[in-house]
Amino acid sequence: MIFGHVRHAKDILVSLPIPLQTAIKHLQSTDFGVLPAGNYDLQGKDIYVQVIDLTTKPLAETKPEVHRKYIDVQFLWRGRERIGFADDTGSNAVAGDLLAERDLLFYRGMEDESTIEMHPGNFAVFFPNDVHRPACHAGAPETIRKVVIKVSVALLGKGETK
Repeated sequence: MIFGHVRHAKDILVSLPIPLQTAIKHLQSTDFGVLPAGNYDLQGKDIYVQVIDLTTKPLAETKPEVHRKYIDVQFLWRGRERIGFADDTGSNAVAGDLLAERDLLFYRGMEDESTIEMHPGNFAVFFPNDVHRPACHAGAPETIRKVVIKVSVALLGKGETK
């Protein structure tokens, strides 16, 4: 997992693979306040953008998730959000397997969960081995706007690092 703020992203961009650089640069250069919620292609299905409006919930009402084919670059545009995260140990009980349909596996819970609090401008990158529990409230339910850029894991296997 990588955590940061877009205003300081230039400090880490050079060390990231090109597909992740593309995602973070898109976060830096786009006004997500004027876009309607929905999905947008950035590089076809290799890199695409989800603009999501939602209300955060108590941690106990959310499910941890993982993705196997895509890396999540989650970005908070408006509001506050808490996200749980942990290493995927392989021993979490499965609550729902939608990997074939939506590249989404839900767990009932996760071992050794930590949390981060997202504020506008923060981003977090979750790899396939990172269990994450998004959309948790940070004190009280709140309407937020977040952006999730999905980056195909296959792009990282093509040696694109500079």
